[in-house]
Amino acid sequence: MTGGGIGNAIGTGTGTTAGTPVRVLVCEDQELVRTGYVTIFTAQPDLEVVGEAADGRAAVEAARRLRPDVVVMDIRMPLLDGIEATRLLAGPGVADPVRILVVTTFNLDEYVYEALRAGASGFLLKDAPPRDLVQGIRTIAAGESLLAPAVTRRLVGRFADRIRPNARGAAVPEALSVLAPRETEVLKLIAEGLSNAEIADRLVLSRETVKTYVSRILTKLDLRDRVQAVVLAHRTGLVTVRD
Repeated sequence: MTGGGIGNAIGTGTGTTAGTPVRVLVCEDQELVRTGYVTIFTAQPDLEVVGEAADGRAAVEAARRLRPDVVVMDIRMPLLDGIEATRLLAGPGVADPVRILVVTTFNLDEYVYEALRAGASGFLLKDAPPRDLVQGIRTIAAGESLLAPAVTRRLVGRFADRIRPNARGAAVPEALSVLAPRETEVLKLIAEGLSNAEIADRLVLSRETVKTYVSRILTKLDLRDRVQAVVLAHRTGLVTVRD
């Protein structure tokens, strides 16, 4: 499977101030690739590259010092890999998490899953067109999460199966018991890769009503964004991947 375009997104924050360039930190150990990213981003009038890092430790230090709006993070880097760097910058317990966009190759999909668990706001494949990468940065900077639905559903489901505590067919897990029945139904559809518009059509609801349900789900489950909701739904066994 090759790279896909921009997937579903849902707002979870206010993002950057209108008219202010999105400040981007590029973390990639391959100099040629890193230079390519910088060239692409600096050509955009609404993006500003504020720093570069060639290893995970430098990425963490630079992100904490520069406080970029978005960190573009590779996974395989020396000294500290991108997963651990992501966990230190955006993981559980981080008071002021940084928004992180993981960009990697598809054959490292298990690592991508771990990065999403570690707190990344989304991911794209390295062979995605430059326009998708640029739009992905804008999406995450706007306070939204980035999912490529078909890829994400298979990726998350495949690796959640390995660590899922619930048996197939089990009742709604205790971790999700705070949700109302309709909220649980919406969460299932989110985890299956449906957009808000598709959920609205499926449940015969307005898009604004669906947005309200999603916001409630994130609040009740103490989740930062849609990506974390997808991961949790698969980990708890609420949904399972369907090949």
